[in-house]
Amino acid sequence: MALARGPDNVRVEDIAAAAGVSPRTYNNYFSSREQAVVAAVVGDRAAQVAAAVVSRPAEVGVADAVIDAVVALYSDSDDHPRDALLMIANSAVLRACYVDTITMIEGPLTDAVIERCDRIGRLTAQVLSASVGAAAKIAVRQWLQTTSAPPSMPGFVVPSGSLPDLVRAALTPLAPAFDAATTHSARRPPGA
Repeated sequence: MALARGPDNVRVEDIAAAAGVSPRTYNNYFSSREQAVVAAVVGDRAAQVAAAVVSRPAEVGVADAVIDAVVALYSDSDDHPRDALLMIANSAVLRACYVDTITMIEGPLTDAVIERCDRIGRLTAQVLSASVGAAAKIAVRQWLQTTSAPPSMPGFVVPSGSLPDLVRAALTPLAPAFDAATTHSARRPPGA
């Protein structure tokens, strides 16, 4: 609805009706229309990242599996329509809501990292996953801030640069931490 009508032309009542729930039930899940619009765009991204990390072959390092899975979230494909990101980029409120959702990957990513390397402690996996969420959030925020307005379309914002490349550049410095954690955990006796 937001893509078809524009996000400012979608009411809470419209969203609730489309979801088959009352506005009161809608308010149990979302505090604003913008949160609902962003939730529809991001969908089950956290689960997608976790599944992608776990499904990589064992010979692929955890760092590479995580970086590739997170970068894939921001690659242009049918599952990640560029139109939705452009809609978000053109609304300050949607941009803020979108950036806030990025860290939702942390919990599922923690579990996926532990599943890939079960000797990594939960605390270490949580710290690494939080670092991934923070790096992705910074990259997306930077991408959304480096925008340009075409002269023929004042008020319309177009983010510049490659978002997948920016996300990869933000995540790459975390690879040594993943490598160190998996190496350290491989030397550690179980239960230590």
